[in-house]
Amino acid sequence: MKLRFLGTNSTGGDCPTLYATDRDSYIVQGWRLFANELLMQLDVGEGESAVEVPTELFEHVKQDGVAAGDLRRFEAPIMIVTAQGTCVVQGKAVTDAEALSQMSIPDYESCVEVPKKAITALLEETRGADLQR
Repeated sequence: MKLRFLGTNSTGGDCPTLYATDRDSYIVQGWRLFANELLMQLDVGEGESAVEVPTELFEHVKQDGVAAGDLRRFEAPIMIVTAQGTCVVQGKAVTDAEALSQMSIPDYESCVEVPKKAITALLEETRGADLQR
């Protein structure tokens, strides 16, 4: 799998990062969830994982030609939104050696793959919301 860097919200380089893939998906690199209250709220299936990232990370979809960058709805694959301005993203655990070799992932981070359409659907304001204004 080939990756294209879209952006990060860090100057350190090893923090939450968003990539586009050649498989019509995004790779979301973020903080691992260990045995804590966030993980306990999830139903993580076999082959899946979850990471925590700042909600602002999705502003970088603009680098992929997506007009809107702000999250307007919070639903799968964004499973939890915290009071600290982060969200938990659940998706397929990334095991592809080619993809992993293109990223710098410290021990306290991991990454998940989610379909582009699942993320871009959360960025679009629903027509009903426009009519209610």
